[in-house]
Amino acid sequence: MKKLLPLLFFLFCFISFSQLKVKDTVTRKAKISFIKKQNQAIFNPQTPPLIQVSGAPPASYSYFWEMGDGSYSKEKEPKKVYKKKGTYKVNLSVTNNYDNGKPPTTRPETVSIDEITNTNFENIASLKDTISLELFANRDPIPEQDIVVVLTYQNNLNYVANGKLYLFYNDKQFKNKNFDLVETRTHFNEKEVLETGIVQVEDYNNSYENTASANEYPSFKNNFLLDDENLELTLAESKSLFSDSKILEFDGMEPSETRNVFFNFKTTPEMLKDTSATVEMRGVYVPDRSYKTHKKKNYEMEIVTSHDPNKMSSNASLLNYRLVKFRTINFKTRFQNNGEGPATTIKLETDIPKMFDKKTLKIVDSYPKCPICPKNENVTISCLDTIVKKDQIHFVFRNIYLPGSEQKNVKERDSTKGFVKYSMKFGKDFHKIKTKSKTAIIFDKNEPVITNYATTRFKPGISIGAKAGYNFYTDLPNSKSYFVAATISPYKSYKWYWQLEFQAGTHQYNSQTNVVDELEQFNGQTRLKRTTSESSFKAINLEIPILIKYNINNFVALGAGIQAQVVASNKQLQLEQIDIYENNTPTFLVSSTNKSLDTTTTFTKPNGGLLLEITGGIARIGPSLGARYVLNFEKDFNYLQLYGIWKF
Repeated sequence: MKKLLPLLFFLFCFISFSQLKVKDTVTRKAKISFIKKQNQAIFNPQTPPLIQVSGAPPASYSYFWEMGDGSYSKEKEPKKVYKKKGTYKVNLSVTNNYDNGKPPTTRPETVSIDEITNTNFENIASLKDTISLELFANRDPIPEQDIVVVLTYQNNLNYVANGKLYLFYNDKQFKNKNFDLVETRTHFNEKEVLETGIVQVEDYNNSYENTASANEYPSFKNNFLLDDENLELTLAESKSLFSDSKILEFDGMEPSETRNVFFNFKTTPEMLKDTSATVEMRGVYVPDRSYKTHKKKNYEMEIVTSHDPNKMSSNASLLNYRLVKFRTINFKTRFQNNGEGPATTIKLETDIPKMFDKKTLKIVDSYPKCPICPKNENVTISCLDTIVKKDQIHFVFRNIYLPGSEQKNVKERDSTKGFVKYSMKFGKDFHKIKTKSKTAIIFDKNEPVITNYATTRFKPGISIGAKAGYNFYTDLPNSKSYFVAATISPYKSYKWYWQLEFQAGTHQYNSQTNVVDELEQFNGQTRLKRTTSESSFKAINLEIPILIKYNINNFVALGAGIQAQVVASNKQLQLEQIDIYENNTPTFLVSSTNKSLDTTTTFTKPNGGLLLEITGGIARIGPSLGARYVLNFEKDFNYLQLYGIWKF
C-alpha cells in the first residue's frame, strides 16, 4: 500500500497537468530597418515566419507605423519625408492575420534628420466631411495584448485655436476594466490636464430631467453631436458610461491643421473573453476652450481571440432581460477580400436566431457604400440586396468593386475590407436562452469563409416573489398553520433554475392525548391511578427552503429541494388530570385533580426536511398557484402546503 500511494500521487499530478490549458508563451520579434537619404527615410519591417491557421485564407501581416512626427502609415514599406531637423522615434505595430502565434513585439528605432533637401512633404491627411474628429485602433483588442488608439482632430475654425481633448474608456457596463493606459504619445505639445471639476453623473441626471422627456432620452450610441454646445451634459453623460478618462489641452493650432495623438493601451487579463462582445471608447473635441461648442465620436471595437478580418459581432453579448423588449440589437459582419483580384459579388449568409423578428431588420451602415437593391428587378447598378430566409438573412453586395489584398498595386489593406451593420428587435415571445449565430462569407464563386459566433446572453437578473398559504399537518390534531414568504430566483429563467425562500409562519396544534394507568396501595387497599396528559402548542416557525426548479412551459413548473427550520418561539400549555378509582377498575371515581403548566421557549428544535412541489399559472413571472409536500425529519410533522405566489 505504501508503494502504491506515490504512484497514485504521480498519476494524479500528471492527469491534472495534462488537462491544463497550454498558454502560448513564445515571444516573436519584428525589427525596424530603414534607409535614410537626407530627410527621407524608407522603412522596411523584418518579421518572423507566419504560422498558418489550417483551413483559413493565407496568413499575412498588417502594419501600423508611427513616424515620430505625429503622422502614421499602414503601408508595409512606407516612405517618409521629414519637414524639420531633429530626432524622431519611430514605432511599429505588427498584426498577424490568420496566424496561430502571438503578434510580434517591436522595439522603437530612432531616425536623426540633419539636413533638409527634399521638400516633397506630405501633410497629415485632412478629415472627410469636416467631421474634425476621428477615432480608430491599429487592431481589435485581444486580452493581454497591446493596442494603439489614434485620436485625430482638425481645426475647422478660421483662426488659430487653443482647445481641449477628452478620451473616455473602460465601459461601465462591464464588471472589470478592459484597458490600462500605458503611454500617451503626443507630438504637438499637447499637455495633460487633471480636471477635478468634471461634471458628475448626478448633474447629468438633473440636466436630463430638466431638458428631456422620457421619449427624448439622449442616445448613448450617437456617433456625432455636431456643433453641440451643451458641453457639461456631454461630459456628465460620458462619465456615466465610462470609468476612466484622459484630458489634454492644445495650443496654437492653425486653421485646417490636422493632428494625431497616439494612446498605447494594454488589454487586461480580465477583459471579457467573448469573441462577439463590443467595447467602446469616446472622444470629445473642444476646438476652442473659450467656448462650449464641441464634437464627440464613439468608437466600437469587437473583442476577438485572433486577428482575423472576417468576423461577426453584436452588442447583445450581455443584456438585461427585463428591458430587452425596448432594445434594438446591432449586428456587424466584417469581411476582407484576400484574393489576387477584385470581388464583384459578395454574399453574407447570416444565421438569425429564432428570438429575433426579421421584419424589424434595418440596414444601419455598409461598405462598399451602395443603395438597397430594388425588389424583383435585374439590377446593373451597385446595390445591397437583402434576402430573408427561414433561419437566415442573406446580404448580397452586387456589381461592386472590392480590391483584393494580394492584388497588384494595392497598398492600403483597409481598401480591401468591407462590412454590413444591421439592427433587429426581439420578437413578441422568446425565452431567456443563449443564442449563437455565424456568417458564411462568399466572394464571387469562391469557397465560403465562416466567421466566429456572435452570441446573445442575458444577465441572470433577480426576481423577488411574495408567497402566502396554508399547511396541512395530517398527523397532528387540531392543527392550524399559516405562513408568508419571500422568494429570490433568477428573473424569468428558462427551464432549470435555483430558488431560495425565507418563510415565516404560525403553527397551532395539540399533542396526542396520553393516558397512563397504574395501581397504588392506599390504606391497605388497591386503587387505580389514571393520569391523562395533553399539550397544546402555539409556535412561530422560520424556514429556509432551497429548491432547484424546472419550467416545463410558460405555465407549469416542478421543483425539489431541502429546507432548514427553527422554532423561533414556542408557547406550550401542558394539562394533566389525575383520576383515582376504587379497586383496580375505572368504575368508581374517588377523586380528580387538574394541573397546568405554561412555558415559553425561543429558537429551539432545529430541524429540516425534503420537499417536492408543482406550480401552475404564469410560472416564469407573475401569479401562480402551487402545492408542496414536505417530508419532515421529525416524526408526525410531514405536511402538505398549498400556496399562492407572485413573482416580480
